[in-house]
Amino acid sequence: MKYSIFLSLLLSTSALMAVETIRDGNTQVMSEPTQKVIVDSPSVACPETEQLLTEEKNIRISVTGQGVAPMNTTSPAQAYALAKRAAIADAYRMIAEKVKGVRVEGQDSIQNMMVKRSSISTSVNAMVRNANVVETTFKEGLCEVEMEITLSHSQFAR
Repeated sequence: MKYSIFLSLLLSTSALMAVETIRDGNTQVMSEPTQKVIVDSPSVACPETEQLLTEEKNIRISVTGQGVAPMNTTSPAQAYALAKRAAIADAYRMIAEKVKGVRVEGQDSIQNMMVKRSSISTSVNAMVRNANVVETTFKEGLCEVEMEITLSHSQFAR
């Protein structure tokens, strides 16, 4: 059971990464429904599904975080502020997942050759710095924040 969940998660991630690829001169753009990766490079030589950070090119990661306004607020301004904060936190989490990856742990309890209980937990542990909010929209209680970060080789070189 663990392996089938892991395989379906892996396949769905691969399908999301291959949704749409656009090439524009020396910049390669990979876009997903809510996330896109942009590689600035004089010559893009790496495979389209895998982005490598080298000294010659920077990687720009752009994500869209979403937050919902709570129902029990005292004013529309408070609802907007809380939804925006939730959207920013979601965007930070998405950037951390892209840069550092996601730890996935699963456990199945089987009794009489049937799954009695199945649990999956995910976690991310990262420090995100220099992320910029590009755009904020608020419609019908949903706040969307587009955030981006540019990664350079010098940030990770030791």
